[in-house]
Amino acid sequence: KKSFSSGLTAMEKKLAEYKCNTNEAIQLKLVRFPEDLEDDNTTFNPEYSHQVFGDDEVAFGYKGLKILLYYIAGNLSTLFRIEYTSKVNEKFDCVEADDVESKIREIIPPGFCTNTDDFVSLLEKEVNFRPFGMLLHTYSVHNEEAGEDITYQIYKADMTCPGFREYHERLQTFLMWFIETASFIDVDDERWNYFLVFEKYNKDGATLFATVGYMTVYNYYVYPDKTRPRVSQMLILPPFQGEGHGAQLLETVHRYYMSSPTVLDITAEDPSENYVKLRDFVLVKLCQDLLCFSPGKLMQGFSQEMVMEAQQKLKINKQHTRRVYEILRLRATDMGDAEQSRSYRLDVKRRLIGPYKKKQRELAKMRRCLRPEELTNQLNQIDLNMQHEQLEESFQQLVSDYRRVLERLAQA
Repeated sequence: KKSFSSGLTAMEKKLAEYKCNTNEAIQLKLVRFPEDLEDDNTTFNPEYSHQVFGDDEVAFGYKGLKILLYYIAGNLSTLFRIEYTSKVNEKFDCVEADDVESKIREIIPPGFCTNTDDFVSLLEKEVNFRPFGMLLHTYSVHNEEAGEDITYQIYKADMTCPGFREYHERLQTFLMWFIETASFIDVDDERWNYFLVFEKYNKDGATLFATVGYMTVYNYYVYPDKTRPRVSQMLILPPFQGEGHGAQLLETVHRYYMSSPTVLDITAEDPSENYVKLRDFVLVKLCQDLLCFSPGKLMQGFSQEMVMEAQQKLKINKQHTRRVYEILRLRATDMGDAEQSRSYRLDVKRRLIGPYKKKQRELAKMRRCLRPEELTNQLNQIDLNMQHEQLEESFQQLVSDYRRVLERLAQA
């Protein structure tokens, strides 16, 4: 009996050695030059792999597993290979290794390379790659490392651009690794708009383009003749994160829709915390010069005029305009002045308490139709002291988020 249990632990130990964390095993690259293939500095890893490998983000059956997904920087032609030092063998271990290859094949489009030589010969053709669609905006960012300004361009594309459909299939595979709840979109629906960011770079005296990131926007129909674009997914690829491209992209998209009389306002689907911070910054930057947001008017409180002007001129909806107002009012408020800071606090808390008030009204309704013992249960859940504490906490959190936006604005 004893020997059996110790035998099991030895077996378990052995099997444990054949488990790999898929976020570490997957190695991504955006390749510009052949030497990038050997350079570890150009490798980056996923933030998530649960959509492909399950919640544990583990692949079983391999030691030293490497899942190589290398992309040519511009048109994203793909090299996909799996390497490992050893693999469990069914004959001896009575267990089967995960079929890693078919899991990856499910999300990457067919037509990828499986060996480096083919990939390098494709790399030579990259000089012919050009961005899709129409150019909306050009900007440059000073790069410390290179000691020079690098030029970036933003394009609007759609499925009628030759080659774009296939390119988009390769591009969207990155969503799986960097957006927690990513899903692929129905590209045959013509209401999708695609906005793409590219970097211009030089290679042997020629100008080439590298993919930096993109955004998809869905145009919802609003009766009778308007649309309400909704940002669906946005991704700046990891090597380019933290350089301000997200802000450039979002502002360019707003400016694109601003010129359209049929667009009501722009919203976002299930925005992440990071996206909300980005949007706060971009919208405040766009709004700060509107007359309705002059310091005098900010001090008089949130107004219908703000809602109208932000929507008509900048396609910003009411809820987002309210945040912009709170951020700009914070900038105009002397928080060291007791009267000003009290007035600001009350103004923001009055908005924050809205959902609680709604709950109170629902309770009042219940009171009329519930038996007393049911009611006490309901009431116990909502304790006023807790409300005040939560309210204060929410307020402090907001103010610190708002200050960050204002700091970034001051540096812009």
